[in-house]
Amino acid sequence: MSTGTAAQPLPYEGTRVVEFTHMVMGPTCGLVLGDLGAEVIKVEPLQGDATRRLVGSGAGFFSVFNRNKKSLALDAKDPRGKELVLRLVGTADVFSENFKPGTMDKLGFGYAALSQLNPRLVYVSHKGFLPGPYEHRTALDEVVQMMGGLAYMTGPEGRPLRAGTSVNDIMGGMFGAIGAMAALAARERTGRGQEVQSALFENNVFLVAQHMMQFAVTGKAPAPMPSRISAWAVYDVFTVAGGEQIFLAVVSDTQWALFCDAFGLPALKTDPRLASNNLRVAAREWMLPLLRERLAGLPAADIAATFERHGLPYAPITRPQDLLDDPHLLATGGLAPVTVPADASGAGREIETRTALLPLALDGQRLGVREPPPALGQHTDALLHSLGYLDGDIAALREAGVLLPAGR
Repeated sequence: MSTGTAAQPLPYEGTRVVEFTHMVMGPTCGLVLGDLGAEVIKVEPLQGDATRRLVGSGAGFFSVFNRNKKSLALDAKDPRGKELVLRLVGTADVFSENFKPGTMDKLGFGYAALSQLNPRLVYVSHKGFLPGPYEHRTALDEVVQMMGGLAYMTGPEGRPLRAGTSVNDIMGGMFGAIGAMAALAARERTGRGQEVQSALFENNVFLVAQHMMQFAVTGKAPAPMPSRISAWAVYDVFTVAGGEQIFLAVVSDTQWALFCDAFGLPALKTDPRLASNNLRVAAREWMLPLLRERLAGLPAADIAATFERHGLPYAPITRPQDLLDDPHLLATGGLAPVTVPADASGAGREIETRTALLPLALDGQRLGVREPPPALGQHTDALLHSLGYLDGDIAALREAGVLLPAGR
């Protein structure tokens, strides 16, 4: 698998995206379009996207979701800053935002205003809810996980638990990008842009749709994951020698026979009570303790090697930081070197590290990092020059506080 940018032009080269986004959902949309070749211009307030300064679980937000973008920092509330944005939008193909309903309208950057300025513009709004009774609510990924059934399905009964990553923010941004792509394709036929809407709550509902349908077709409420009736007999985390843990799965009758042969379990292999997967599911209460006892003294590495040798599904229990050195990701180009700017690293200095690429390849090529996450306002001068502003104009805007001071 080759790393970096494909030899052929990327699909969205020549497409200009202007984004007013922050946190994860909106930036993910720009990330996808930027990785696919679009020129993505991130318009930031003078203090910068707040995710540049987040700590704890948010410390990685900016550097992951803002590569392959340019940063333009300005005061959009100032009439001169607003004029600059409107001139930029006049050159754009896509405008993307994820602020509270009404925020863009107050700034003069709502869909009605911008589509009148640029009828070919595709306008992407990322919100908590699509228009309806809930649209006035303030949403977060965790909020919609709780009200959308995902937290209920993830945690033990009585203990709703959010998923361990920003699933709705990321997928909501992805669906925004898909909508933008569809609208750009439609524009080829109609010559006009349109508004695209993506929302956290509706995304979460799509994620749990399989459980909704499970209830519809069986009449039985789906149980949370920790207490669910599994569709497969062996589909669990096992604690083995030295307290290590490993996930093991045996999901077909063929795999069951291979598993029993590999671990010396002839009595279980021929037991008529375990002759099919469904019978084994019904027998889990007494069968799994026997399997746990059989495997408890074996090293996880030996079990993994046996499963590997027989083509059986297994997985080590891996921490996120371990993936930075994962041999498969390193060998296949799934990770790319990246420089995190000092104003987004949390360390006050540039950080050299690796970042995960989009999980796809085009013609055998991974979509690489053409530009690292930008420093605040890094591309301001170049972008203004491209819009016809002269050095004196830019200096005057800096002096007036519309742009960052020189050297920032």
